[in-house]
Amino acid sequence: MSAPIRVLVCDDQALIRTGFTTIIDAQHDLEAVGECGDGRAAVDLTRRLRPDVVVMDVRMPVLDGIQATRLLAGAGVADPVKVLVVTTFNLDEYVYEALRAGASGFLLKDAPPAQLLQGIRTVASGAALLAPEVTRQLIGRYAARIRPPGEAQADEALTPRELEVLRLVADGLSNSEIAATLVISQETVKTYVSRILAKLDLRDRVQAAVYAYRRGLVEW
Repeated sequence: MSAPIRVLVCDDQALIRTGFTTIIDAQHDLEAVGECGDGRAAVDLTRRLRPDVVVMDVRMPVLDGIQATRLLAGAGVADPVKVLVVTTFNLDEYVYEALRAGASGFLLKDAPPAQLLQGIRTVASGAALLAPEVTRQLIGRYAARIRPPGEAQADEALTPRELEVLRLVADGLSNSEIAATLVISQETVKTYVSRILAKLDLRDRVQAAVYAYRRGLVEW
């Protein structure tokens, strides 16, 4: 039996922390290794405990969740941690800033417990949490801000087929949809996605989609 996924819960409301921790600990494959109520404590505890996933609130005292996420998973972090941002605020700007800071996913607090648990498992596995259509709409809406002027159009590290798969990922297609579009198996799609992430040093499909928009490989 594999070791459980270790989770740190960070939220400024004690009732929320207790609820999340209770739900997580009730699962055989998950373990809550700690909890805290502000962003600075989240950073310190994460660096000390090294959880597999940090469940991070946005609005917290001392240091907010976006800043904490940037310190734990942002650009230039030597050993980034997977962060799942969970908030009561369904604002595009929060989602965009969370992903830009390095988060692997975004959920609302009113999501059912099963969705939170699946979100933790999804992020822990290295996959993106956002649904493909949400990823496309969100990144597409902020494409002008994501993509600097004059950015190169292609990446020589990728083969033509890998570029094709990358475009479809950024366009919001799931693995099964990509498989149907290219008339290949889902396992082959998974292999291509893994190669793309490895070659470009990207953590998940969200980062791959952002990369594609930055490079101008897809248009909104």
